[in-house]
Order: sequence, then structure tokens, then C-alpha cells
Amino acid sequence: MNTAPIIETQNITKKYGTITAVKELNLKIPQGVCFGLLGPNGAGKTTLIEMIEGIISPTAGNVLYFGKSRKGTFREQIGIMFQQTSLLNYMTVRETLETFKSLYHKSLPIESLMQLCHLNEIRDQYNDKISGGQRQRLLLALALVNQPKLIFLDEPSTGLDPQARRNLWEIITKIKKQGKTIILTTHYMEEAQELCDQIAIMEQGQIIAKGTPDDLIVNYTKGVMLNLPKKCLPSDFYNSDFYNNNKEKVSIVNGRAVFQAPDLNYTISNLISSGADLSQLNIHTPNLETVFLNLTGRRLRD
Repeated sequence: MNTAPIIETQNITKKYGTITAVKELNLKIPQGVCFGLLGPNGAGKTTLIEMIEGIISPTAGNVLYFGKSRKGTFREQIGIMFQQTSLLNYMTVRETLETFKSLYHKSLPIESLMQLCHLNEIRDQYNDKISGGQRQRLLLALALVNQPKLIFLDEPSTGLDPQARRNLWEIITKIKKQGKTIILTTHYMEEAQELCDQIAIMEQGQIIAKGTPDDLIVNYTKGVMLNLPKKCLPSDFYNSDFYNNNKEKVSIVNGRAVFQAPDLNYTISNLISSGADLSQLNIHTPNLETVFLNLTGRRLRD
């Protein structure tokens, strides 16, 4: 059994003149996982993905596929769902799938693809007459037509309404259960947390953190965040022992007192003891967005 990672980058670098988009990056992606790649705009995600896909060549370093240099069969064994793909308006959904199927030596039955991606009801509709969610499901089907071992999904749910996004997630979850390896880029933290087994966060052309969503939350956040209107604090709160012993964990943001609470019970107990009014208390459990903000200091779409 081949235990090598399905993808490995070795000191991979890409320069555009004096600008280094990706710098000596080392990454191993195991087989059979959904691997999320996150980062703000300009972090180097697209450049890295395009080097792995073979669309552009690195300035230095190597990309290995199952521990070996990529060869001619590599592109036959991967599927790519680009963020933007132009489809021919005068072709139907079924004709589009059949056309793409004819490009490969090995392919899935069209009927199976349409069932998996919920396309049966629109099989005879023209590409310019389908909705945004239907279009994304068609593009996903096109990425699967050649039975790929490795699937690249570039922001697959961008622009979709919540219901269409959830429908797409269900299909991706089914694909995961087939043992496929997925490399996912997304601007939706909820999507990454829902779908990804492992995540890498990029900044300035390098990986700055990697792990499971749960591991990242544990390692890069500092407990639960509590906040309530400043007016709900007792007048003598800033003279209390609790405040004086925890100053570094209390801040005022837009008229609300924000508490960093490694121990939720301890913080709430002390707020009650101080006489604070907790009727307007908000509790924010750390998530991937908290991790991202802590690591980069900015939101994902910045």
C-alpha cells in the first residue's frame, strides 16, 4: 500500500520579478482527506494551488505526486473546479457532461454524475438557463467526470445562498466518503470548519499554521469571549480585585466590555459577585475565524 502523501511540495518558490508570491514552502497532504487552504487575498494561495495543479511552473522547488515527480497521467487523475468557468450557452447540461467525458480515457457514467450532483431535473436545460447553485453543481460534476483521485475545489460556494451552499456541502461530504482527496480553498470559515479534516493558513507566501480545525482552535485561541454593554458593569467594577487581577483580559470595544475567559465559570462567577447585570451578556465560542484573526490580524477577505 502506498503510504506516501498524495501531494508534497519541497521548498517550492514562485517569484514574479522582485515579488516572491510563495517562498520555500513545504507541505504534505495525506491521501483521503479534505485539506483546506485559507489565507487573506495576496497570501499566495492561488499561486501555490496553480503550481500543484501544474498550471504554472515554480521558480524553484518540486511538487511530488504519491512521492514521485508528476508525469503525463497526473492531469488525467485530477479534477479541478475553478472559481470561474465559462460554459457554452447553446449546450445542455447533459451535452456538457458528455463533451467533457469524451476528453478522458477513463470516466464515470453520466447518469451516476447527474444523480450524485442532483442534475437530473435540469439535464435538458441550456447552461445559460440554470441557477447559480445548479451551475456550481454542474461544475462540480465536470471536476468528477474522469474519476479523479485528487480534486481541487476553488471557492466552490462563492455567491450561493445559504440553502444552495448547504446542498453543495452535502455533495462534497459524499465525495469525501468515497475516499477522494480534496484540496479546498474558501473564503467561508464555516465551510472550512464543516468540510475540512486538515487546514493550512497562509500569509505572505508561507504556511503560518496547520492542523485539524479543533487543534487550531485549541492552539491559537485563548478561551471563550464574553461581552456585555459597559453600562451593565457596576460603578466600582474597575476597583474590584477581579478587574485588577485580570486587566489584560478585559477591553472596551464600541461601548461593550469584552472579557477573554480561559475559564468560563470563573469569569461568570466573578461578574455575578461584582454585581454586573448579565441580562445582555453575549458568549462567543472560539472558531476558525477567531484563529484567523489571532494569526493574521485581519479577516479572510481582506
